[in-house]
Amino acid sequence: MMKHKKTIIQIADVSMRFRMTDDRIMSLKEFVTKSLKGKIGHKDFWALKHISFDIYKGEVMGIIGRNGSGKSTLLKVISGILKPTQGNVTCHGNIVPMLELGSGFDQDLTGRENIFLNGAILGYSEEFLNQKYEEILAFSELGEFIDVPIRNYSSGMMMRLAFSVATVVNPQILIVDEILAVGDEAFQAKSRARMMELMSGGTTVLFVSHDLNQIKDMCDRVIWLDHGEIKMQGKTAEVCEQYVL
Repeated sequence: MMKHKKTIIQIADVSMRFRMTDDRIMSLKEFVTKSLKGKIGHKDFWALKHISFDIYKGEVMGIIGRNGSGKSTLLKVISGILKPTQGNVTCHGNIVPMLELGSGFDQDLTGRENIFLNGAILGYSEEFLNQKYEEILAFSELGEFIDVPIRNYSSGMMMRLAFSVATVVNPQILIVDEILAVGDEAFQAKSRARMMELMSGGTTVLFVSHDLNQIKDMCDRVIWLDHGEIKMQGKTAEVCEQYVL
């Protein structure tokens, strides 16, 4: 069924290792002393092990798994935030990663200033952001708060602004980590509608969620991660059915 479709992301034998300090060091002095003596032990933690799959243009791929299964690490590797220890990720399109929304914001700047800062980080020109400014402001529902430094924002206000900037264009590839679970009920409904609009407009989406109903509603295929490995991948209904057993 997917054979005629164009591959937009290829993940080939990706593994990701983190080096963890083995000792429980209680102070900086103890850390420096042990470092100088070469007595700090390390252990390797493999967050991802030999992950391979393709994602096709225009499809919505769900990623499920328990906490600590490697979902967020995989999204960061695909986004280019993390470089895999081994293996390769090939992307044919611009990626908008909606991970840790608002992490590119400057707390001392106003919402208005952060639209231009965050937009630039996402690769949008100042001219484009000027054209889209009113649309971003309207979607965020921030009103006069747009001229307040964002250190005074609630987490929900931050999320609304970040979501509004991130989805102002139709990106080719959208990477979403639990975004629809944040914010008040009305904004959740609105952001979900915007996501559906992007998906129906041909955007390729990688979607992580703990909400299996969202996964079933929105995804064409699903990958189930377990302890950094792919336990199962395939049609959404089949993988979700096995996951809950």
